[in-house]
Amino acid sequence: TAAVGASFNHVSRESTDINRLANFYQDIFGFERIESPKLDFKVIWLRQSPSFCLHLIERDPNTKLPEGPWSANDAVADPKNLPRGHRLCFSVSNFDSFVAAIKAKGIKTHEKAQPNGKTKQVFFFDPDGNGLEVCSSV
Repeated sequence: TAAVGASFNHVSRESTDINRLANFYQDIFGFERIESPKLDFKVIWLRQSPSFCLHLIERDPNTKLPEGPWSANDAVADPKNLPRGHRLCFSVSNFDSFVAAIKAKGIKTHEKAQPNGKTKQVFFFDPDGNGLEVCSSV
């Protein structure tokens, strides 16, 4: 059976440059750095709200996996592939301002709307190629 009282804790991302990745999430989504445990490798903990944290982990130099997934069906860094790919999704209250701000930073995006026409979405990548989605709040 499912764990009673289970709640979300964090998402982990491995990176060769956790400071670059932390700066991106702080700048784009307003995460704050919080105290991180002392481990045998570098880590940065980021918190956006009491219930959502990112755990950025220094990449093991011996790993053979690619840095980021790009998408579920294409190894090319194209945001058009993300609607069916692996990604984190955030909601924002002012979707159009958010999209304008990330475009002004030179971030390549793909925009679409849900079939109901109410929810707008923008897809893009973090500096390591991890898929991101931001949707309008409805």
